Amino acid sequence: MIRLVDVHKRFGENVVLDGVDFDVQRGETVSLLGPSGVGKSVLLKHINGLIHPDWGEVFVDGQQVPLLPRKELQQLRTKIGYVFQFGALFDSMSVFDNIKLGITDPECAGDDHYCRMRVQECIDLVNLSPMTAGKYPADLSGGMKKRVGIARAIAGKPTYLLYDEPTSGLDPVNADIIDALIQKLQGELGVTSVVVSHDVRGSFRVGNRIALLTDGKIRKVGTADELRDSEDQAVRQFLERDFGSAVVG
Repeated sequence: MIRLVDVHKRFGENVVLDGVDFDVQRGETVSLLGPSGVGKSVLLKHINGLIHPDWGEVFVDGQQVPLLPRKELQQLRTKIGYVFQFGALFDSMSVFDNIKLGITDPECAGDDHYCRMRVQECIDLVNLSPMTAGKYPADLSGGMKKRVGIARAIAGKPTYLLYDEPTSGLDPVNADIIDALIQKLQGELGVTSVVVSHDVRGSFRVGNRIALLTDGKIRKVGTADELRDSEDQAVRQFLERDFGSAVVG
């Protein structure tokens, strides 16, 4: 389980998170929506300790992340797969070697046979051809790079997956492919996921629950239907302004 309690974060005079309460139950996917620059990625990075709060508590598996010593934090991170917004693939490394980086257990990472098998499993899970393993990032389309990034994130068999704008920059067809993949991985791997996105339709599709972050706070949490039917003017204005009145029932 992931839980943030009264989390505050500011950078200089810019208040980004202003008392955020947020939780993700085991086995569910929560989509985190909000306007650009509101702090969605900042919230995500609190979960694996890349950013520490100025005030408040961040728990993963009952452990308070900001207080963990380095060794314990490293151990926790082996349970958390992170999908970066732009893939963050290493251009000088093959797809195989990029995915292999995600194998977090040192003993497994040192076993060539295990690595070959695990990388191929991950390539299959994200619906790429086995031939992809020998390619380099420059040879891949944007959608393929996203899928390789997801393959790397699951290579270590994580309990949690954190997605930072997984469909950003993709055309609607490829965005739908990534959304379907997120749903598939939740079903097949039983992972607990947080999906940061600006895409309302995709978020409604993949999220068991959706959280709207605005003005430094979680304004609304609920199912897609609950957000559509919300009488909260801030929720309705966000959905209508950015994605059209057809999204709001």
